[in-house]
Amino acid sequence: MARTHEKFTITDEQIQSLESLLRAPKTAQGLALRAKIVLLTASGKSAEEVAVELETTIRTVYRWRIRFKKLGMEGLYDRPRSGQPKKLTDAKVKEVLRMTVECIPHEATHWSVRLMAKAAQVTTWQVRQIWDAADLKPHRLKNFKISNDPNFAEKVIDVVGLYMDPPQNAVVLSVDEKTQIQALDRTQPMLPLKPGQIERRTHDYKRNGITNLYAAFDILTGQVIGRTTKRHRAKEFLDFLRQINKSVPGKVDLHVILDNSSTHKTAEVNKWLKANPRFTFHFTPTSASWLNAVESWFGQLERRSIHRGVFTSVKDLRDEIHRFIKQHNKRSAKPFTWTKSASVILDKVDKVSKLIDGTNQTGH
Repeated sequence: MARTHEKFTITDEQIQSLESLLRAPKTAQGLALRAKIVLLTASGKSAEEVAVELETTIRTVYRWRIRFKKLGMEGLYDRPRSGQPKKLTDAKVKEVLRMTVECIPHEATHWSVRLMAKAAQVTTWQVRQIWDAADLKPHRLKNFKISNDPNFAEKVIDVVGLYMDPPQNAVVLSVDEKTQIQALDRTQPMLPLKPGQIERRTHDYKRNGITNLYAAFDILTGQVIGRTTKRHRAKEFLDFLRQINKSVPGKVDLHVILDNSSTHKTAEVNKWLKANPRFTFHFTPTSASWLNAVESWFGQLERRSIHRGVFTSVKDLRDEIHRFIKQHNKRSAKPFTWTKSASVILDKVDKVSKLIDGTNQTGH
């Protein structure tokens, strides 16, 4: 059966209170809606008409009409909550911290906010507060490896010394090779970027060959000397050294920082070094590629040029690499700045080594 239209009257004082609520700039939208429901109903409009005019439901109209009729103005306000949210005790905070660093959840390899909240019986907001205060980030993971080079300290001091206090009348070059760079083409044309749609490409690709890149990064200018090769051998490395020799004026010494690849230490290379005494090699410790400045430039090359590139041939790939080097030297090159001293690095490595030793001894 249809609802009968019940007469709804309010006092002049209530009308003034409701209108005052609507005029107040800080009145919440929900409270303002309830006040309008009461005023429109009192003006003689039906629940259906009020619902249409205020773009709400008939059920909402009846709810606040009934609340106002029973409780007056107080009925339009939210009822008090059952109680304050549960407060964290020091013991609970310590429990969350202990579980975070000492335990592993059954259903995952690491803690998430929701998993910890469930396990510790606290809210997700409380977990975030505890983790933020303790600077804990279980969702993040970094890679590391401690070098086992017996001459680690000496090499760090040598290389960092070149970065922070390069010798006069000399050029310091960080040299390395980026091998097996693939010329990849997508199986279908890429869909371009446009408003409301990101650039898209197929997940599968076609391999069109590989190339290798030798690069020398000048730490004083940020400029790069590059050479692409078909193979990665001592012969190609020697050819690159000859290219460097021609590219850099002959009256300055050349200090070359490089890793411990076997192609850098062959008899042919050593013979060439004796014939070209202005070259001095400085080897980074084993498993310490982070100490070679050119690695950061390789990262730029990968992100800005290769990763999203489409190469139908090895020639396309080589042309793009040389184009990037040219544009880098022209527009982006800047001096390399190394900020951490050798003593800071050695102290940090020593601390990590002690942590590893302690972990091994406790069996974790």
